[in-house]
Amino acid sequence: MFVATLLTNPAAASLDRATVESLRDAWGGGNAVWLSVGVAAEFALDGIPANRWDVWQGLQAIGVDLVVQPMQGRRKKMLLADMDSTMIQQECIDELAAEAGVGPRVTGITARAMNGELDFEGALRERVGLLKGLDESVIAHVLNTRITYMPGGDVLLATMKAQGAYAALVSGGFTAFTTSVAAHLGFDENRANTLLIEAGKLTGKVADPILGREAKVSALKDISARLGLPHDAVMAVGDGANDLGMLGLAGAGVALHAKPSVAAQCDIRINHGDLTALLYIQGYSRDEFAA
Repeated sequence: MFVATLLTNPAAASLDRATVESLRDAWGGGNAVWLSVGVAAEFALDGIPANRWDVWQGLQAIGVDLVVQPMQGRRKKMLLADMDSTMIQQECIDELAAEAGVGPRVTGITARAMNGELDFEGALRERVGLLKGLDESVIAHVLNTRITYMPGGDVLLATMKAQGAYAALVSGGFTAFTTSVAAHLGFDENRANTLLIEAGKLTGKVADPILGREAKVSALKDISARLGLPHDAVMAVGDGANDLGMLGLAGAGVALHAKPSVAAQCDIRINHGDLTALLYIQGYSRDEFAA
């Protein structure tokens, strides 16, 4: 048995009954269940329709995401999340670069790296090198003035943890940021790269080994094994090419507002919903969300 979930941006709440029921009828699905009126609805299916991606593309044009997945086991026991442009709305290294006066140069490298056009490790070393001499106090300044959280992240964490799930933040960014973000949102642990600092200044180097694509896969394997969970019990979420390994290994790999080349390799693509979409696709109704 499968389930089709339609959802949109909660700030717009533009999902209408006609859209849901016309698709349900066309696909011969079960009764439509509204998880949140105007935001998310679902219905059961006997199989995956052959025209799923054509329908998905059509719904994208009206601001609606569509996810089709097996119904059994969709409520996950572990959340493994990327940080930059996933749990927060920025790329931390780009914000540091803006403070250092090399913003455009670093932003361009970041975009190419996240799209899979550049080697992640080499691109990270190059960008960090451009930050050499930046005062370490700028990190706190960026956290306080430039970093904003992705809508729905606090509810996602609170709801999954209330149901006994474990949450890990695994980033190709820096521990100087993941420590704060993890504490704010309630992650159980965080892993990231370490910026090297001497005499209060960034050295332009990052500690080895660099946490990239394979390290995120290793984190999924290590943490799930420690918890005694199969990979199918994990939901992973990210937006960049360095997230593809963990997205492919997890039971549910969610490409959230992802680069096109990344989204194309994932079956779960959220382009319009916020982080509460990860609850709706697990079958949680709005009434079940933790405060």
